[in-house]
Parts: sequence; structure tokens; C-alpha cells
Amino acid sequence: MEKLFKLKENGTTVRTELVAGLTTFMTMAYILAVNPSILSASGMDPNAILTATALSAFIGCTVMALLANYPFALAPGLGLNAFFAYTICGSMGYSWQFALFAVFIEGLIFIVLSLTNVREAIFNAIPAQLKKGVSCGIGLFCAFIGLQNANIVVDSSTLVSIVNFRENFHTVGIGALLAVVGLFIISVLYIRNIKGSMLIGILATWLLGIACQLTGIYQVSPEDGFYSLIPVWSSYSISAIGETFGQCFSFSSMSFNAVDFIVIMLSFLFVDLFDTLGTLIGVAGKADMLDKNGKLPNIKNALLADAVATTAGAILGTSTTTTFVESSTGVAEGGRTGLTSIITGILFLLSLIIAPVFTSIPGFATAPALIFVGFLMISAVTEIDFSDFRESIPAYLCLIAMPLTYSISEGIAIGVISYTVLNALTGKAGKVTPLMYVLALLFVLKYIVL
Repeated sequence: MEKLFKLKENGTTVRTELVAGLTTFMTMAYILAVNPSILSASGMDPNAILTATALSAFIGCTVMALLANYPFALAPGLGLNAFFAYTICGSMGYSWQFALFAVFIEGLIFIVLSLTNVREAIFNAIPAQLKKGVSCGIGLFCAFIGLQNANIVVDSSTLVSIVNFRENFHTVGIGALLAVVGLFIISVLYIRNIKGSMLIGILATWLLGIACQLTGIYQVSPEDGFYSLIPVWSSYSISAIGETFGQCFSFSSMSFNAVDFIVIMLSFLFVDLFDTLGTLIGVAGKADMLDKNGKLPNIKNALLADAVATTAGAILGTSTTTTFVESSTGVAEGGRTGLTSIITGILFLLSLIIAPVFTSIPGFATAPALIFVGFLMISAVTEIDFSDFRESIPAYLCLIAMPLTYSISEGIAIGVISYTVLNALTGKAGKVTPLMYVLALLFVLKYIVL
């Protein structure tokens, strides 16, 4: 372990990495249930999607661990899977085989961009102060996701509002209340410097939920999205992967519009590229992995791992595989090497055997960890130089845009555009690198064309 992952050099231990990997997995395990639910709307077999999801996560995490030795975990991402199922295969009317081919081509392009230093150059071109804004924005985004998963923050006439705990108490209300309890458990344990505080908080909240279900306080209501918290064995055939494996190459007999294909592929490309870069910036920043110039050593291999995972995922039969922002929970537990990532990957592989256990973990149990990670990541706001408006305004716009647009890539786009425009119009045009001008132009064109 020491020779492969350099644990002492990175100030960590096997135990710490194990806890970090398990914590990351627990906060990501929801994708095993959510991804099949979304992608099956395209006509794909749910069991095949579940298997492809677990296998692509295992491959991505393992490649990340072995190539880059970073604690970043990968799995099919949310957002792009909805674009895959509801837009490409829904309103546009294309087959899921065609959509998988677009993801496969995107992955190949990413491999080329990673090998030719293009993605690394983009990462390094983003100014240090703007990277702080990205890190804070991801923290707010994590917290917002957690608040939504717990149903503490819900839809309303004012877009969002706090939940009415008394209304639907036995489903929504009790889940939200347990999430608040879980957040206090994690906070108290963290303040007392108890190792594994977030993992303990997740498990404790889940167990409290099971107790509430057994006593009738929590009531199962599948039609409303509230399922049993008690794992029930339900078999499925891993061989179902045959329904999707290699199907990204089987659409040749189908006619398609070349312009549509380019737009679809570029949409995957843009969102995946900047979601990944944003996640790497945020998580690496929290782990103090960025050097004094704001660069991430060995980033090429980290980006290459992401690209390989996307390509492999398309062949297996799932939408874009990307670096998960939930990796920050493992980092917060002390994860600093690829051992964290490989533990997460192994757990995804094992989930094929005991999937019902992990798919029974409710959103309100993992939500407290995401909310608490938001607190840890927002602390980077103190490192933003608010006396320099050219630097701080773009950082502010970036960090506030991420949760409000529900997109890391949109936050980066707004940050890059505003940074370039403000400096160009206030006498500091020479301060902006040529690549930043190119990125700003591409983001503007994205809003016009895509």
C-alpha cells in the first residue's frame, strides 16, 4: 500500500483511506438507484443500466487511483443522464444506441484532449482567485443538493422554501427532521475530532430511519417516492449487461442529422469538461493539493482517467461518467490518495452482489454529509481578495451561480466571462491570458448555439 499509494508522503493511513473511501461511496450510492430510473426512460433495460453504472464507477475509480493517485471517485453523472434520456431519446426522438455513440465519441475526444495537454491548459488558465470561487460554489452546490435530498428545501411559489414539517409528516416531514438530527450528529462528532464523523452520521441517520419505520413514524409510500429503509434482497441478473454492452456501435442502420449529432456531442463535451474541471478544483483545493500557483500536480492523468471512464461507460451502456463532487466527503474524512478512490470503486463492484443494501440508503441519510461538506468548502471564501474587485466580483458570480443554476459548468462559464469582460473593460486587458479570452468566447457561443 505504501509503495503504491505513498501514504506517509501524503500524511494519511490505510485506516483513514478506508473510512474516506467508504464515506465517499455512501454519499454516491444513490446513483445506483437514480441512474437506472432516469436512463430506463430511453428504453434501456434497468438491470443492465445498474450493472453498467457499477462497473463504469469501478473502472473510473480504479483508473483514477492507479494513474493519478488521487482520492477522486467517478460514476455516471446526474444532469447529463437526464439530457440523454429526456432530450436526445425523448424530444429529439433518437435511439439510446445513438446517444451512447455520442457519449463514446465525446470520451475519445476527451482522451485526445487529455493527452495533448488541452484540458490541463484550461485548468491552469483559470485564475487562482476564480478557483477559490469555484471551490466555494461547489460547497454551496453540495449543501443545496443535500438540502433538497433531505426535503428540507422544497419547491414553492418563491422557487424554493423550507419544508412544512407537519404536512406529510410520516414521509417528507420525518425524513427532513432526521436529516437535521444527522447534521447535528456529524457536527458534534467533527467538533470533537472523531474520525469517520460523516460516515457515522450517515449510518446513524439511516438506523434512526429504520427505527422510525419499525415504529410506524416513517411510512413507506412508493408512489410518492418514499421506499422501505430496510434492505430486502431482490435478485437481478448481472448478465443483463448484455442488453447494452457494445450497443453504442449498433445504430449504423439508423439515419440521423449530422448537425444534431454535433450539437449533442458538444453539449456532452462542454458540460462534462467543465463539471470535471470544477470538481477537481474544488475537491483538490479542499485537500490542499493545489500548489502555490493554483495548479494540480499530475492533473493530466486525473483528466485522462475521467476520459477513459466515460469511454468505457459508453461501451458498457451508460451516460457520461464523471468525477463526483461527493468525493469531497471522503477528502473531508482525510482521504488523500488513490486508495480512497479504489476503495470506493471496489464497493461499487461489490454493490452488484448486495445492491439492495445500498439502494435502501435514503437521501435524507446522506444529505447531512453533503450539507456539512458545504460548510467545509465555503471556508475558502476567506481566501478571496475582496479588495480587488476585478478578482472578487467574478469569483462571487461564479460561486453564487453554481447552486442557483444547479450546474458547476454554468458557474465556471459565468465566472470566466465576467472575469474576462471586467478586466478587459477596466484597463487590465493584458492581465487576461489568451486562453481565457478563447474560453470566454466559447462560453458565449455555447449560450448562442447550444
